[in-house]
Amino acid sequence: MLRIFNDEILNPKNFVVTLELVPGRESFGRTTDTLIGIAKDAFADGRVSAVSITDNPGGNPSLSPDVLGYEIFKHGLDVIVHFTCRDMNRVGMESRALQLARMGMKNILALTGDYSGSGFGGRGAPVFDLDSVLLNAMFKTLSQKLLAWGDPEEFLTGCAVSPFKTTEAECHAQYKKMDKKIEAGASFVVTQLGYNVKKFHELIRHHTANNPKIPVMASVFLLSPRSARAMNRGRVPGAHVSDDLFNRVVLEWKKPRPGLNAAIERAAKLGVILKGLGYRGIHIGGIHRSFKTVGAILDRMEEIEDHWQAYLDEFEGTTPNTGYYVGKQAAFDEKRPVVERMKETMADHIPYRLLKAAHGIFFDKEAMFAPVYKHIARFLETHKKGWILKRGLEDPIKIIFLSCQSCGDCGIAHAAFQCPESGCPKHTRNGPCGGSRNGYCEVYPEKRCIWVRAYDRLKHAHESDTFLKAFVPPRMWELNKTSAWINYHLGKDHQK
Repeated sequence: MLRIFNDEILNPKNFVVTLELVPGRESFGRTTDTLIGIAKDAFADGRVSAVSITDNPGGNPSLSPDVLGYEIFKHGLDVIVHFTCRDMNRVGMESRALQLARMGMKNILALTGDYSGSGFGGRGAPVFDLDSVLLNAMFKTLSQKLLAWGDPEEFLTGCAVSPFKTTEAECHAQYKKMDKKIEAGASFVVTQLGYNVKKFHELIRHHTANNPKIPVMASVFLLSPRSARAMNRGRVPGAHVSDDLFNRVVLEWKKPRPGLNAAIERAAKLGVILKGLGYRGIHIGGIHRSFKTVGAILDRMEEIEDHWQAYLDEFEGTTPNTGYYVGKQAAFDEKRPVVERMKETMADHIPYRLLKAAHGIFFDKEAMFAPVYKHIARFLETHKKGWILKRGLEDPIKIIFLSCQSCGDCGIAHAAFQCPESGCPKHTRNGPCGGSRNGYCEVYPEKRCIWVRAYDRLKHAHESDTFLKAFVPPRMWELNKTSAWINYHLGKDHQK
């Protein structure tokens, strides 16, 4: 069976259209039948290269994208399977990947995933054994194995990026992490949802300068009042709908037919703008009832694509204090109350300097006393006395300063001396997820994202060029509850 998406997205002459389908919480029924019908109609239309199928969106249980995707795949339409880190550990994820390879579905959108929602009996346990950078690396390794086993085709793995951020730290983090995902193995990029053309332009400029051979697709969403409200209020992590746009959508939909027509027109205009800006394709979402709406969007795009520049002013973005990362528009207004900034200095910059100084003295393998520390660590390990160091000195210090979880494979040096295990609910070791909002955590909105704090710490110390520079391997669970200090000096952790 032909893998249409693989061939088309990697051809720079093509403008590719994909369609996102969102399974419901049912294995049979009208919702599932509708999705299959949309996919069949998309295949018959011929302008859609593939459908992508979400993986438990919002962290809530839904029909597996694997089984629904395979059914669609058998009807002749190519499929992109969303693959998140939320619900399985690395063993389960590798097993699932091998299953998908066996089924012939090798187009993957590798995501960290939304935080866990409610399932049987309450909230599910969040796993996040890997992050999205590591997930891309896992698929790259598996692709090499597939080829060695005689499989003629490898995985085509994509990643996501959210350019719709309001702070310098978030913008910098999103682009740096996107670059890390590509370096780890991602072959295409899909943006999050948004309606700010300046941000779309900013992303494509950064990407063209750094990874011009990797295609980028932009998300276009059919906005209804319900979806616009959810995005406007931050319920869709990483997505952006301004207050002004939300109010317009509500007015447009006072009567359903004019509202739908306005939504189609907006989607078509954004689509041709994105094509004009240099995006390799669009990823259409928000289609839940009929493919006719997709056909109407694509028909309208064909009618107006030569005049795309005339519509730019409609998508300029009006969110106050929005930061722009590159170009003449570069400006960040991150003014916070004086008391808050003083607390930030006490909580971030001073501890950073202290912890960095201590790290340079005790945890630099090129330092003068490094051989002595290694000798002490070997002695304690050999005589099974490591618990004395851990309980008497290491745990008290690290719990006070870092809320240490005693993982034994410490990652604080990569997060500006913050613990990614205790500080990030998704345990990301290679940069933030896409869900932060105005610098605050997606899961705990009263707390600043630790990667925003990490960037601010490094910038204050004139070290921002080191931010997200290193590729951090997965946590080594075999070292859990052991001394990270001893593990470091004996070369047992990831910091070889």
